[in-house]
Amino acid sequence: MFKLPFPLRDINAGSGTKDLGDLPEWDLSDLYTSDDAPELASDLDWLEQECAAFAADYEGKLAGLDAEGLLTCVKRNEAISTKAGRIMSYAGLRYYQLTVDADRAKFMSDCQEKITNFTTPLVFFTLELNRIEDDKLITMLAENADLARYRAVFDRIRAMKPYQLSDELEKFLHDLGVVGDAWEKLFDETIAGLEFEVDGEELTIEGTLNLLTEQDRSKREAASRELARVFGDNIKTFARVHNTQAKEKEVVDRWRNMPTAQTARHLSNDVEPEVVEALRNAVVEAYPKLSHRYYELKRKWLGLDRMQVWDRNAPLPMEVTKTVDWNAARDIVMEAYSAFDPRMGEIAQPFFDKGWIDAGVKPGKAPGAFAHPTVTEVHPYVMLNYLGKPRDVMTLAHELGHGVHQVLAADQGEMLSSTPLTLAETASVFGEMLTFRKMLEKATTQEERKVLLAGKVEDMINTVVRQIAFYDFECKLHAARREGELTPDDINALWMSVQAESLGEAFDFMDGYECFWAYIPHFVHSPFYVYAYAFGDGLVNALYAVYEENPDGFQEKYFDMLKAGGSKHHKELLAPFGLDASDPKFWDKGLSMISGMIDELEAMEG
Repeated sequence: MFKLPFPLRDINAGSGTKDLGDLPEWDLSDLYTSDDAPELASDLDWLEQECAAFAADYEGKLAGLDAEGLLTCVKRNEAISTKAGRIMSYAGLRYYQLTVDADRAKFMSDCQEKITNFTTPLVFFTLELNRIEDDKLITMLAENADLARYRAVFDRIRAMKPYQLSDELEKFLHDLGVVGDAWEKLFDETIAGLEFEVDGEELTIEGTLNLLTEQDRSKREAASRELARVFGDNIKTFARVHNTQAKEKEVVDRWRNMPTAQTARHLSNDVEPEVVEALRNAVVEAYPKLSHRYYELKRKWLGLDRMQVWDRNAPLPMEVTKTVDWNAARDIVMEAYSAFDPRMGEIAQPFFDKGWIDAGVKPGKAPGAFAHPTVTEVHPYVMLNYLGKPRDVMTLAHELGHGVHQVLAADQGEMLSSTPLTLAETASVFGEMLTFRKMLEKATTQEERKVLLAGKVEDMINTVVRQIAFYDFECKLHAARREGELTPDDINALWMSVQAESLGEAFDFMDGYECFWAYIPHFVHSPFYVYAYAFGDGLVNALYAVYEENPDGFQEKYFDMLKAGGSKHHKELLAPFGLDASDPKFWDKGLSMISGMIDELEAMEG
């Protein structure tokens, strides 16, 4: 199955759409000039023929190949992945620009079905690769340095060996994948088509979520209640999507003898379950000194006896409401990137100049933000829903970090460039940190510094605390679904069971908030994706501490880490920095940076 990743950030948008300047739109012509371009038709024809030829040449024969023969086989498979990835990148990006357009949805579905049909005969490749004896593969890797480059790929494929099914069943599951995609599309189209009305104004989901960061508390409350109303009206659809997706996953996991619902994600992330568990436990144990402590501070700043859910992302009373236009946002991020290393600015510049960013909020456009690497022979594309708040500047910094990472890793080639989710968040969160530090450096008053610090703490809480709460919700959801069908009320109860624990005693929860799980796309598109955000934030905090302690030579080591893409395990990538994510104390180092910022905010109160 070749699928377009949908790595959305937690959706917390900025302010209105006025006076933002000339917002860029994608130019997808570097992929294909149109949906009926002759090059696209030619590539589909090539793909169909090459998949058939690949199967004829290699099926049943991998075990008998020598090192040179296996290398040729791997490179042909990589070429197929590149062509399929290019087609699906174009179809998917075009669809996300306007998810309610029936022609675009049909085009993407047709491309997906064709590629699934073409590539079904290739399922044997990983199955037969896993049947090669360990000693033989080790000998071949030692004989051929070019083949040895793919060791990390072989390791990740062979990690699935204990969970591999028969060739016939694997082909069946491969074909069936398009059905799961249909449920994802139903979710996307339902979300994009939702209509909200706040104070007489008709809004999309982005525009409504955006109001949760308004200075006017009544506006935030009105938006929250309208979100609750619309989610409630559509809750049966969302519950059906989640029930179906979770059941499909349970069936596949059971047939594969996966020990937990999370195992497949850990394998794809190339991370040990105990490392994720250590991260999760460290964050949950830190709730009192992080989110609970910060929101109690915020409650006092807002002058409230109790916080409501619409106060979570409220601006501080002393914060001047301002709109950051697009050119200013670009300049802020580019200055921060270039100050760290001029090469970083040079890599980022074409995103702004060459139509690699789609920034504006438009009816029917997919919500949130992502950076999609497309294929290594082209370049990444960044999608934003830019609305002009300082938080949107940080989203730009985040997604541009992904883009820089993807450009640097492209030299590894199609099979080695892709980074596990846990490490994929490194450059994005680091880009945010660079931008934040640059803005903090320019703060001229104590009040301005306080607003910036509070904003960064909130972003970190959203990235670490909120995402681990999401992870716990998903763990409960999938465990409960294994016992039977879940009603909307069942799912609502699971959602609420993690909210008070993560946010703390400062909050009350309005009627209707129990439905707010419904709009989080990660739960549908990428089960258990969310812990990667907390992993990335903790990792970057630890990395940044190393940078501050000893900046000499850091940039070279950092660039080498990004250039490695998916060719190395997290232990190997972090070793040059003296860091080890498998050490439980590692996570405390990252969390202590957040706690230290809250210490500084408390000291300002004194």
